Amino acid sequence: RALPKIDETLDLSRHFYKVEMLPAPWDPAAIFGREAPLEIELGSGKGLFLQNAALGTPERDFLGVEVAYKYAKFIGHRLAKREITNAVAVHGDGLKMFREQVPDASLAAIHVYFPDPWWKARHHKRRVMNESFLADVVRTLQPGGKLHFWTDVKDYYDAAVALIAEVTPLVGP
Repeated sequence: RALPKIDETLDLSRHFYKVEMLPAPWDPAAIFGREAPLEIELGSGKGLFLQNAALGTPERDFLGVEVAYKYAKFIGHRLAKREITNAVAVHGDGLKMFREQVPDASLAAIHVYFPDPWWKARHHKRRVMNESFLADVVRTLQPGGKLHFWTDVKDYYDAAVALIAEVTPLVGP
C-alpha cells in the first residue's frame, strides 16, 4: 500500500537525519537537546513502534534507523507532525552505524522487530541477527540493557535465539 502524502512544507530538520548527518563523535544530546536513556530501533518500517514508544515513555529518547529513504522520511514526517520531541528517524545502513558510530555501553535498549527473514538458505547471511551485529549489540548495550527481537518466522526465531545463546552473554526468552 502506498504511503500517505508528506506535507513538504513541514520542517523535518528536527526529526529526520541521514546517518552521515549524525554528530561525530556520537552525541545524542546534540540530537535531542537533553541527556536521557537512548533506545535504537533497527528497521523502523513506517515508524509505528517508534512513535508509540516515544509517546509512551517521554523520559527516554528513541532513534529509529531505516534503510529505505521513503520510509525514513515518512517516519520523520509522522514524528514532526505530532511534535514528538524524543524520537528521530535516521535514513541509512543501521548495521554500519552500529559498527562505526555507536559507542560502547551507550544504549538502554535495542529493538529489532520483524526483520526480513531472507527465506532462501543461501541468503541467510543477509539476516540482521548475525554474529557481527550481535557483537555490536553486546558492545553498545549498557549494563542491564535489553535486546528486543520479534519475528513471526519460527525458523528465523529459532536460529536467532540459538545464535544469541551461542555468541553472547545475553539471557532471556
